[in-house]
Amino acid sequence: MTEFWLISAPGEKTCQQTWDKMMLATTRTNNLSTNHKFNIPDLKVGTLDVLVGLSDELAKLDSFVESVVKKVAQYMADVLEDSRDKVQENLLANGVDLVTYITRFQWDMAKYPIKQSLKNISEIVSKQVTQIDNDLKARASAYNNLKGNLQNLERKNAGSLLTRSLADIVKKEDFVLDSEYLITMIVVVPKTSYADWQKTYETLSEMVVPRSTNLLFEDHESGLFSVTLFRKAIDDFRLKARENKFMVRDFQYNEEEMKADKEEMTRLSTDKKKQFGPLVRWLKVNFSEAFIAWIHIKALRVFVESVLRYGLPVNFQAMLLQTNKKTMKKLREVLYDLYKHLDSSAASIMDQPAMDIPGLNLSQQEYYPYVYYKIDCNLLDFK
Repeated sequence: MTEFWLISAPGEKTCQQTWDKMMLATTRTNNLSTNHKFNIPDLKVGTLDVLVGLSDELAKLDSFVESVVKKVAQYMADVLEDSRDKVQENLLANGVDLVTYITRFQWDMAKYPIKQSLKNISEIVSKQVTQIDNDLKARASAYNNLKGNLQNLERKNAGSLLTRSLADIVKKEDFVLDSEYLITMIVVVPKTSYADWQKTYETLSEMVVPRSTNLLFEDHESGLFSVTLFRKAIDDFRLKARENKFMVRDFQYNEEEMKADKEEMTRLSTDKKKQFGPLVRWLKVNFSEAFIAWIHIKALRVFVESVLRYGLPVNFQAMLLQTNKKTMKKLREVLYDLYKHLDSSAASIMDQPAMDIPGLNLSQQEYYPYVYYKIDCNLLDFK
């Protein structure tokens, strides 16, 4: 499990003091978490009104970007099919694993110029990730269609002799072709009834050619026999065969059709292989882009929330805490004791039923006296 808590607290005399205090409380005596400074550059603050509105917008954008990150990761797992264990090594951000990227986070000045307003930066992210989402839908739809068509053909070539394609099984010489009077029928006979078939097939109806049956193929349940008869006896033979639990396949030998089926299978299989490489590359690149955008949104949220809570001039330390299940509860208590002086209302809020705090898009379950956002790196949901 890799879960990070991204928190911030106001700078004491210096931000380094804030950091040292938190380190002392969480690691030096009791090892509750592994901590990293989280560097957020000097962003443009703007007006209070804009910040309050932006707080709500960023919350929605955060959820949207996270959902796209997860969609891309999950689709990568679907596309890699049998090599799902390779998924993690393809889910990288800027060429490094996700934990490394988060713990060494550096703001990308080229993609998200800090001279722009906060609103502009959030719009750049929104536009970029919406584009990835739309592209993913289009690419996934095309690849899934191809995969679906191929699977349908593969299913036709497998399964029971009653339904499967016979193109790979029968040969031209198994059939009487181009005869005005005679026709070769294909019959599925259960293995337990082979002896019955040999004894009775010539008398199931009139006009069956004696000694014309051959076993062409068998699987673990039944065999595929050919039998030749006069065309005018087809219906009678089919009926009598069914009464004896012999199933006549509705099959006529057609070389062109069978060749077309094989070619279609080869074509789809080749297309799938051709699309696979570029699709995986696209998923890798765009997973990285979406994940990087997501962490920048987290950084924006911490900045906006910290200014709203702790006021101006901007003076706070953002900190990244890597937690584990065993110590989470204790870590919450330690942080609460460390920061409860920041917001006396947080104590009473935490004991009250859920409520919305205007401008601080946070439900009661995660309102703490310090700014807090969770980053969960468990992006895959393996069924």
